[in-house]
Amino acid sequence: METVNKSAVIVGAGLVGALWAVALARRGYTVKVFERRPDMRAKGYAGGRSINLAMSARGWNAIDMAGIREKIEPVAIPMPGRMMHAVDGTLTFQAYGKAGEAIYSVSRGGLNLELLHIASSFSQVEFFFEHRCIDVDLNQPYIHFEDLKTGEHKTIEAPLIFATDGAFSAVRHTLQRTDRFNYAQQYLDHGYKELTIPAEQGKLMDAHALHIWPRGNFMMIALPNADGSFTCTLFLPFEGPVAFEHLKDDASVNAFFQEYFPDALPFLPNLLEDFGNNPTSSLATVQCNPWQWQGRILLLGDSAHAIVPFYGQGMNAGFEDCTILDAMYDEMDGDWSAIIPAFAKRRKPDGDAIAALALRNFIEMRDLVGDPKFLLRKKIAAHLHAKYPEFIPVYTMVSFSNTPYHLALQEEDAQNQLFEEILAINDVEAQWDGPEVEAVFLKWMAQKSV
Repeated sequence: METVNKSAVIVGAGLVGALWAVALARRGYTVKVFERRPDMRAKGYAGGRSINLAMSARGWNAIDMAGIREKIEPVAIPMPGRMMHAVDGTLTFQAYGKAGEAIYSVSRGGLNLELLHIASSFSQVEFFFEHRCIDVDLNQPYIHFEDLKTGEHKTIEAPLIFATDGAFSAVRHTLQRTDRFNYAQQYLDHGYKELTIPAEQGKLMDAHALHIWPRGNFMMIALPNADGSFTCTLFLPFEGPVAFEHLKDDASVNAFFQEYFPDALPFLPNLLEDFGNNPTSSLATVQCNPWQWQGRILLLGDSAHAIVPFYGQGMNAGFEDCTILDAMYDEMDGDWSAIIPAFAKRRKPDGDAIAALALRNFIEMRDLVGDPKFLLRKKIAAHLHAKYPEFIPVYTMVSFSNTPYHLALQEEDAQNQLFEEILAINDVEAQWDGPEVEAVFLKWMAQKSV
């Protein structure tokens, strides 16, 4: 039975919070959205984390669910593949999927700004910026905020709370104090620093590719922007033989890029300024359970399942939370007391799976994309997919389908075993599309169907 009191509180006005506000408003809900940060609409997007995002099928499904594709599509740049840059400047292009399949580069800040504008167009959506969540009443339907401009403490009636306040969620922090709440936070040894390739230099690069400079234990990537520039991100260990700890002055930064990214230097005229001014940020995976409390409080997006960015699925996974939740609203007649526990139980395995896949893909991007054996595997996989459409490469499952993440993870384990056997075939490079490879594949498919 649909909830009579159609009102909700959303904590966090980031990507997932703003999108979910739109989805609820379209269903006739009165929505109050509280955000600790200032209103980015006042100045347009400036500052903060602006690492570009890769929108794929799951993200677009959520955009369609909210009915706002026409607003988002014009600022999304298709990237049908990755362009690998070797140290000697050699370029190798690798398609992500079949013809017509692409992931899309979008600005985190630009997308967030657009979603805020769209949410604000609904009269029943109200935003409260510079409001810090200080506590959630777990026994009564109330939530407490501090107005950071005035210092005033406010108690808000909140029979329904959606926490979209990120990896360091204040709402989740309250739930962590409850009995049998499990929580794990794991930082990578690597951090990241954002750099910019201006439009003048960016016009010399392929504007429809995700550029990767794989260097073993570290890498740099660049994603295109609508103005012709590229958002460039260096992923590097904090400590070690080659690490951020050694890049303390202009000379060391210059020497590092001359050694490892010489072909990128002409594209980075502001390298030293960007490197000095932009923060070195950390990367963490967050897992917890349960994601909900008493059928009235629910963690969504990074609040429930923050992941590292190496599969381009952080935003997509958070947006898919909204798509699934919206569908369950119809399936369960709008009864949140039933929807919320069912959603948390159903979605938790997928949150864990995409976290594992993202960590694995980091190794692929930094270590393997330039490896001849890895490139051969990709070629064989594409060939088998074309000949046997029921065989779906894992990247295609994750980026171009709605296959649950936990099934994609299981399939990756199975395909790793398949390709270990295929790549062990004598002289496989010369007969990669021959009968011996096909025989191994068909045997593997038969065993899977048993």
